[in-house]
Amino acid sequence: MGQLDGRVAVITGGARGQGRSHAVLLAGEGADIVLADLAAPLPGLQYPLATPDDLAETAELVRAAGGRCHTVRADVRSRDDMERVAVETLREFGRIDILLANAGIATHGTIADIDERTWRDTVDVDLSGVFHSIKAVLPTMLERRWGRIVATSSIVGRMGATGSGAYAAAKWGVIGLIKSLALEVGESGITANAVLPSGVRTDMVMNPATYRVLLPDLENPTRADAEAMFAKGGGLIEPEEVSRLVLLLVGPHGGRFNGEALSISDGMSGGTV
Repeated sequence: MGQLDGRVAVITGGARGQGRSHAVLLAGEGADIVLADLAAPLPGLQYPLATPDDLAETAELVRAAGGRCHTVRADVRSRDDMERVAVETLREFGRIDILLANAGIATHGTIADIDERTWRDTVDVDLSGVFHSIKAVLPTMLERRWGRIVATSSIVGRMGATGSGAYAAAKWGVIGLIKSLALEVGESGITANAVLPSGVRTDMVMNPATYRVLLPDLENPTRADAEAMFAKGGGLIEPEEVSRLVLLLVGPHGGRFNGEALSISDGMSGGTV
């Protein structure tokens, strides 16, 4: 028997990266999975997002791990899209127990130079997307008086980040949103927590645009250069390491975690609050 037998989890940004890792691990523990992902380009973003093929591949991995899977092409920036995800989940599986509000983008630019569109896209996906996802699933969780919500923030939400101020601001906002939600719904059998990873080995981090931000003194930094930089601080975190923390929060031993912002940063968060 798995830790999540009979549970149904909605995962945004589920087509690849951390979302894919979470989906496969939770499916292996008995959960049925709904993968919600834009699976399309976002104009102006400096690296490619997941594709429909990525989404289909993750669905197959979920089924191979033992879980039933339903996929939805949806944009977390849209309240209507996320309401549709909730409706389809209830139609397919009859319940929503877990929300992993994982969808996010990384954008770059100093506060002085960042343009309005980049700012809005970052906040709309990374913060408002979490809000829309929560709003969509909360009614059924409140009705059943049980739920587990985990949002993906980032260690830079606590620390700030040179050249990524919009991203850091949105991720800090996620922490405040989750802590407020935890206060509001804790007596209804629902927990809300945030996970704050540092650099994770995903396409969002491992791409040329991010290399240039991380290594501004190099003319054309490469993946090897980025790997070497991360190695100085203990190396990149693997998506599966974040997934194991998520499983703790949504599993049978997670009930005492509520309103937490849990860092997984290999010591990078030392000295922060």
